[in-house]
Amino acid sequence: MSRGFTETQTWVFDLDNTLYPADSNLFAQIDVKMGEFIAQYLEVSFERARYLQKNYYRQYGTTLAGLMKVHDMEPSAFLDYVHDINLDPVPEHPELADAINSLPGRKFIFTAGSRQHAENVAGKIGILHLFEDIMDIVGTSFVSKDQAAAYDTFLKHHGVDPKQAAMFEDMPHNLLPAHMLGMTTTLVHSSYLDHPIQLQIRDWKEPPEHVHHMTEDLHSFLRDVPLAQIDGK
Repeated sequence: MSRGFTETQTWVFDLDNTLYPADSNLFAQIDVKMGEFIAQYLEVSFERARYLQKNYYRQYGTTLAGLMKVHDMEPSAFLDYVHDINLDPVPEHPELADAINSLPGRKFIFTAGSRQHAENVAGKIGILHLFEDIMDIVGTSFVSKDQAAAYDTFLKHHGVDPKQAAMFEDMPHNLLPAHMLGMTTTLVHSSYLDHPIQLQIRDWKEPPEHVHHMTEDLHSFLRDVPLAQIDGK
C-alpha cells in the first residue's frame, strides 16, 4: 500500500529537475560543464570525457563519486566549475513557494550538488527562505543518494524520524533507500533523459513499490494531494 502524508512532519526535496522543471534545461548546462571539466582534468577529448562522465554516473551514483574513486580527484574545483551556470532559464515560482510554505512542519533541500548551487537556484525560484537547511554532497561525505548511508547522515544530522518524513526526487533509484527507511516517497518525473532508468519509467505499468506517488507537476501535487490528505478530505 502507498504511504500517505498524514504523519509527515518533515518535507525533503531534491533540487535539480525536482524543485524546478526539467524542461528549463538548467541541468543540461551542468551536464555539459561536467564533460568540459573532465576533458580538461584528464586531458582527453570531449567525446571521451562524456563517455566517462555517463559511465561514472551510472556506476557510482554521481559523476563526482566516480572521479574521486577512479582518479582520486579533489572535488571542490569540480563543484565550483560545473555549478557556474546561467540561471536565467529558471523563473520565479510564487505558486510553488505558497505550496511549500503551506506544508506543515520542517522543510529541507537534499541535493547531490553543492550548497552554493542549491542556494543560488532556490533563491532564484523564490523558495530559499522556506527551508530550514540544505544537505549537499559535501555534507554526506560525497556519498550519493542511492545509498542508505547518505540518508542516514541526513536523518541523524537533522534529527528527523524517517517514518514522519517525505522525500521528493526525480530519480527513482534514489528513492529506494528512503522507502526502506520508512519515508513516504514521491517521484517527480519528466521527459528529461540522462539515465537508463528514465527510459524504463516510460514502460512502467505501475510504479515499483518504493515509489509511493508520482507527479509531473510538483506545485500542483503539493497544493492538491498532501494537504487534502492531511486535512482528512
